[in-house]
Amino acid sequence: MKKQNFTMVTEFILVGITDCPELQAPLFGLFLIIYLITLVGNLGMIILTMVDSRLQTPMYFFLRHLATTDLGYSTAVGPKMLRNFLVEQNTISFYICAVQLTFFNMFIVSEFFILSAMSYDRYVAICKPLLYNVIMSQRVCWVLVAIPYIYSIFVALLISINIFSSSFCGHNIISHFYCDGLPLISLLCSYRKENEMITFILSIINLITSPLVILASYLLILRAILRMNSAEGRQKAFSTCGSHLTVVTVFYGTLIFMYVQPKSSDSLKTDKVASIFYALIIPMLNPLIYSLRNKDVKSALRKTGKTIQNIFS
Repeated sequence: MKKQNFTMVTEFILVGITDCPELQAPLFGLFLIIYLITLVGNLGMIILTMVDSRLQTPMYFFLRHLATTDLGYSTAVGPKMLRNFLVEQNTISFYICAVQLTFFNMFIVSEFFILSAMSYDRYVAICKPLLYNVIMSQRVCWVLVAIPYIYSIFVALLISINIFSSSFCGHNIISHFYCDGLPLISLLCSYRKENEMITFILSIINLITSPLVILASYLLILRAILRMNSAEGRQKAFSTCGSHLTVVTVFYGTLIFMYVQPKSSDSLKTDKVASIFYALIIPMLNPLIYSLRNKDVKSALRKTGKTIQNIFS
């Protein structure tokens, strides 16, 4: 048997979004604007739901944590990607790559189950309104976000430790714009099958359990809405779920598109476009969806704006 020559990898080269020099500056400007909107929108949502007394409810508690996860995984990818538009060779050190993969996975997996918790919150609000404050107590809300965070940390560390404790054999060119799991696994020359299996199993668990909770919640919500006699009540119930349903549709629609598309020579480019959408565009859209569709958030924004205006006037 031929002995493999293992070479220590100290850094990786990121292929990036494009290799066209004339597109570097326009893309840098575009993604800088997107990231700044994401930063302002999600930080604003976090602060607003903490300081405004009208937003101290379970719904906005979960919205705050959704904004935290959005800000987390977009920040894990965004600043490094922006820097890479300005340098000649897109490199990332071995350990920074491991950190980026860990934090990205941690926040993206957290988002799966925080969206599930939000759907359960909507189910209780519509189907059991008289018991809402009892069921959705502060303790229950914290449990519903603590479990996703603990589970996501476990998943992120399991994937990163397994990948980065394997051997790369000197192969260090990542066909992506950030340190993603599957492109990294393709560079391994030891324990590749084991890493693929672990990633596949965890992905299946995440992509099945979270949508099942959301689907079950909305089927029960739909049944409750159809039983309502009042058209005004049905309209109010639909508007209560509208923002969350929009966010869920966009988020899972992008992920499903990535996983069900047929593999071809153009699939890598399509994966990059889809990754840009769920890693950078969705975190920008989520606070906009909730602020534009929610009367309480719009009212809180106006109140905060007036307070700021009074301070500086």
